[in-house]
Amino acid sequence: MSASDKSYDGFTAEERDAMKEHAKELKATKRRGAKADTEPDVLAKIAEMGDADRALAERFHALVKENAPGLTAKLWYGMPAYARDGKVVCFFQSAEKFKARYATVGFSDQAALDEGTLWPTSYALTDLDPATEKSLAALVARAAG
Repeated sequence: MSASDKSYDGFTAEERDAMKEHAKELKATKRRGAKADTEPDVLAKIAEMGDADRALAERFHALVKENAPGLTAKLWYGMPAYARDGKVVCFFQSAEKFKARYATVGFSDQAALDEGTLWPTSYALTDLDPATEKSLAALVARAAG
């Protein structure tokens, strides 16, 4: 049994890499200032993704820009995220990054999605057909408040 086959109760290599990326993002924000334009960083990160994830991330980015123009693009744990007043409202997580079978669109506690006592905060995403785009656009607009 190799070291990579052994069970490990701590963080995965992907999770450790994401935490390292987040530390770099925090340092960069401090160096450049909280109001710096970070959209080019987000677009560069999207461009690095594999074909399937890149297509989804590009469309998600466009949906956020169209439906929640008040949100600011930023990197969050190495993922494209969209924030209000510096706090992440929603994000895109590529399938490839965490070796998952689907990408994820998620919403933080800053998203205005509260509905009763139970509501979803993340969604598996495998394709963006017109119906899915419409649903996702409505969620993003609602989340942005």
